[in-house]
Amino acid sequence: MGEIKHKKLFLLDMDGTLYLGNNLFPETKVFLEGIKKCGGNYIFLTNNTSKDVGRYVEKLASMGIDATNQDIITPTQVVAKFLLEKHRKNKIYAFGTTAFREELTVAGLSITDNLEDGIVCLVMGFDTELTFKKLDDACILLGCGVDYIAANPDLVCPTEYGYVPDCGSVSIMLTNATGREPKFFGKPNPEMVYWALDRTGMQKEDAIIVGDRLYTDIACGINAGIDTALVLSGETKKEDLSNSPYVPTYIFENVGEMKKQICR
Repeated sequence: MGEIKHKKLFLLDMDGTLYLGNNLFPETKVFLEGIKKCGGNYIFLTNNTSKDVGRYVEKLASMGIDATNQDIITPTQVVAKFLLEKHRKNKIYAFGTTAFREELTVAGLSITDNLEDGIVCLVMGFDTELTFKKLDDACILLGCGVDYIAANPDLVCPTEYGYVPDCGSVSIMLTNATGREPKFFGKPNPEMVYWALDRTGMQKEDAIIVGDRLYTDIACGINAGIDTALVLSGETKKEDLSNSPYVPTYIFENVGEMKKQICR
């Protein structure tokens, strides 16, 4: 759809693409500065729902990256929109972090993390505060037939020391226990890309999504009809490409290598 040097909107994954855990990749700042210098803009598109938008702004600031709430889109925002349309007046059990529950509550939803009468839906995010009680509660609710949605299908989340189970892995555990499978939001669902295009007024040909994961980041770009750039700084390795149905438009070792193509 177009060379990278002609792109005006860079949709950036964060975990494994710009940093690992709390460690910013050394090439990230130069990459972001290069986008701005060459007249482009970027929005962070993360599948990680363990933090709300405000906390992501704070995390980026701690790494020396300026961002506002408008620069970040997470699946929690898409999930909240869906739930407001379907369950605005209903009680919802939120299986996730405190930040996840707070963000859904602020959006205007009736959220609980206790078994109560009247719960009609279970919504799950990446839960870094996971307890067996939440798993137990989820099995009870799913056995009762409540609606079941999940923020993202990621199997693992990259950290400084390797990987930890993400929302997709926990959902598989619940499927094994209950036979229920959730409706997934977040990448590869293209909705966050559409939000970013609407927010910036850009067209599909102006945009490119950058990420380290084939089945979420690259699949999301393909589903949204925009160009994609895979970086090998996170989960995906070169050997994974031969067996993947998701073929990126571009492949780079890291965002530093990609930056060389932005201002040619």
